[in-house]
Amino acid sequence: MKYARKRVLVTGGAGFLGSHLCERLLADGHDVLCVDNFYTGSKDNIAHLIGNPYFELIRHDVTFPLYLEVDEIFNLACPASPVHYQRDPVQTTKTSVHGAINMLGLAKRINAKIFQASTSEVYGDPEVHPQTEDYRGSVNPIGPRACYDEGKRCAETLFFDYHRQHGLRIKVARIFNTYGPRMHPDDGRVVSNFIVQALEGRPITLYGDGSQTRSFCFVDDLIEGFIRLMNSADDVTGPINLGNPREMTIRELAEAVIKLTGAKSELVIKPLPADDPLQRQPNIAKAREKLGWEPKVALEDGLHRTIDYFRARLNA
Repeated sequence: MKYARKRVLVTGGAGFLGSHLCERLLADGHDVLCVDNFYTGSKDNIAHLIGNPYFELIRHDVTFPLYLEVDEIFNLACPASPVHYQRDPVQTTKTSVHGAINMLGLAKRINAKIFQASTSEVYGDPEVHPQTEDYRGSVNPIGPRACYDEGKRCAETLFFDYHRQHGLRIKVARIFNTYGPRMHPDDGRVVSNFIVQALEGRPITLYGDGSQTRSFCFVDDLIEGFIRLMNSADDVTGPINLGNPREMTIRELAEAVIKLTGAKSELVIKPLPADDPLQRQPNIAKAREKLGWEPKVALEDGLHRTIDYFRARLNA
């Protein structure tokens, strides 16, 4: 049975990415069910949506089954920053693995199309650069980041097994570093760390010598990639890299944040955390070919918008 409005479930819908996705789906005319247990998500991220008659909030942990009737599922539920996912590593693995099993089971029961928010962390500390989807990764399965890296790798396994075994319509996106408004100020991610430190006039912390590289995608660009992947033909299962191929060093990012905030912050060097990847850059040829997608927002523009968000939040 189909409905005039597509009913879309977003797990982790009160998180950074989830809240932007809920906003976009509502703007596109869909009926949105946001599921979150608020471990890292926040009601502040979705408070402006609660009055919308086509938005519904459900407090629920995806490690337990959920019974709903929807047309599509976006599975975003999982702590995504090292600070948060290492706080309770067992629960992080459960969220990725049990959460995938429960959402795939739901999709199978109701014949819904399902999207998995995977991660570039499945590539580990890569020996291939830039990373293409056929690269199988270099992951330490017993390290402090493994709860997230291996949890997401197992979730991908489950998605493709459900696809092969049950004919489930799946979409798997591998997300590279993303930033923008509604990032958690204490999530330990480099963009939020640098901006908050600069706005508070504190020294900016560099781990290692700052020569490790990342590629930063603005959240609006990423959400557009989500929508295009979900709406693509059924034979486009992924995994597909979604990220900005412009690579820069962490030191360059710190210098850009200092310049844009007008801060006087000094750079402070600390040891590199265990298993922290030295480089990260997506090859997005498949996203360009299959989805007609590539990032549009320039780093400086995205940083301005993110800085404005944190400035307002810190002054509230």
